[in-house]
This record gives sequence, C-alpha cells and structure tokens, in this order.
Amino acid sequence: MSYEWHDILGNLGVSFIIGTYILLQLERMDSASYTYSILNALGAFFVVISLMYNYNLSGIIVEGFWVVISVIGLIRQWRLRHQAS
Repeated sequence: MSYEWHDILGNLGVSFIIGTYILLQLERMDSASYTYSILNALGAFFVVISLMYNYNLSGIIVEGFWVVISVIGLIRQWRLRHQAS
C-alpha cells in the first residue's frame, strides 16, 4: 500500500475537522466564526477528494453533508454580518 497525495490531503482534512472541534470544545474557537466554518468545509472537502480515490460511499455521504452544512453556516454568518452594517 502506497501513501499518495490524496492520502495526505485526506489526513490534512481530518486534522482540520478534528482541530476545529477540539478548539471549539476548549472554547478557543467560536462556532459562529468564518474560520470555524471554512476549516470544516475545507476539511470535509479534502476528505471527500481522498475518498474518491479510496471509495467509501458512507464516508462520501457524511463528508458531503459536512461541506454543505459548513457552507450554509458561512452564508448565514455573511448575511447576519451584512444585515448589521
């Protein structure tokens, strides 16, 4: 078994998702921040890319929803900030 670029990308994505969750639980990151949603969306997207090379339908479904939910959060945050100004 070889370790390829898509494996590295998937592991980077996992580290983004786990890292943001740890920071959230330690109250070092706000779930309403752009950073939280961007890192979650990127992390899930990177995992989806890696899963396309090492196919797993369940994983793709979970991470696909993770991306969509993160994008919804980004849109919501953007709207709230632009309504306030």
